[in-house]
Amino acid sequence: MAGFKLGLGANSKVQPGNDSSPEKLNQIMSKIKGGIQVGRVTDIILNLNYPEINKFGGPNAIGTIFYELNNFIGGKEGVAKPLFPQTSAYPLVNEMVMVFKLPNNNIGRNTSDESYYYINMINLWNHPHHNAYPNPVTTTTLPESQQRDYQQTLGGAVRRVTDEETDINLNSIKNISQATFVERNDIHPLQPFAGDIIHEGRWSNSIRFGSTNKTINLGTSSNNWSFNGTTGDPITIIRNGQPSNSTDEGWKHITEKIQEDLSSIYLTSYQSIPLSPSSENYRSFNTPPTSVSLFTNPQIIFNSNRIVINEKTDSVLLSAQNSVNLSTNKSVNINTQTLSIDAANVMLGSKDAKESVVLGDTLHFQLNGICDALIQMLNILSVSQIWPNGIPTNDIEANTIYSSLLTQIKQIQEYLPEALSKNVKTI
Repeated sequence: MAGFKLGLGANSKVQPGNDSSPEKLNQIMSKIKGGIQVGRVTDIILNLNYPEINKFGGPNAIGTIFYELNNFIGGKEGVAKPLFPQTSAYPLVNEMVMVFKLPNNNIGRNTSDESYYYINMINLWNHPHHNAYPNPVTTTTLPESQQRDYQQTLGGAVRRVTDEETDINLNSIKNISQATFVERNDIHPLQPFAGDIIHEGRWSNSIRFGSTNKTINLGTSSNNWSFNGTTGDPITIIRNGQPSNSTDEGWKHITEKIQEDLSSIYLTSYQSIPLSPSSENYRSFNTPPTSVSLFTNPQIIFNSNRIVINEKTDSVLLSAQNSVNLSTNKSVNINTQTLSIDAANVMLGSKDAKESVVLGDTLHFQLNGICDALIQMLNILSVSQIWPNGIPTNDIEANTIYSSLLTQIKQIQEYLPEALSKNVKTI
């Protein structure tokens, strides 16, 4: 195993006879350290419409950047590919990245062949929206307001946009089809709390792996999920979009607000979440469930203007220990070929319903039998006779009445099947 090299040292070819002493290792590490550069992105390939994309690898060139060395005038433009294959965090034009050399896909033919790679953007402004800064050496015509926006303040390097836009180029100038980034002043970063791991996109979309955070000795909270439970209780918040009334002071940190954020998913442990459901009509319950905002055991909350659950090949299964509640301010609509309800008791109209539902087929059978008996009797009565003088004579007045009733009973019997539902069955 002594002949194998591990770690960063494996990227440097050691000629036969060279030693692996600490002095040699220091030389190798110095070379690696000296190879790290800071590059300002001048362009990036994001789709196949980029001019002459085949020169840079065709589809494999997606994510490739062109860069200039920081604070450098002139010289050849560098090219670098993203380092991480599973994570796409591509920079904007005028953002700065760390660039360094590593082996490329020609390593099988030439073990010393290397290319430049870059890792994530340098967090210049400590802001998720963008961290661009035009080259101060080559850019000398910035408007006064823009110069103010990109100055260091007494509080540190904080960019506070004072105008509606800064006119800084953030998009490719060679491929107009990918020039879609528009700077916004109202994108706020999330307020972190001790122990949080937060992943933020550029447009107020985020995942927080956090916990209950109560102020020590005060029992208070500076967020909306730490009023109950114990500090350290885990919570995961997935949020897409901040409140629509967010201010233009985009440098100020905010926290998630489930009632105001555009869409969100909360996975809780022992927190209470201040959500006011659109409908809390629990009249069908003998014992109503605990309100969402008062529940302090683990729960998952989906909140948005619309929620769609679509199953493509099998089933949607809802299972609960106590109850499944559908509560709405307007209607519950079910459209299907077959609706089956298997229950020991079915209450329609109210949880206190007492009247029994009629069995339609049984009632039809009984009513049909009654109609048959009445028809037989009326067939006889409609031709009944009287003997006023001992001679049989048709009772015309009574016969007319019985004949009319016979017609009505036959009509009732004829329409009895129409009283049976073609879709709803019971037992």
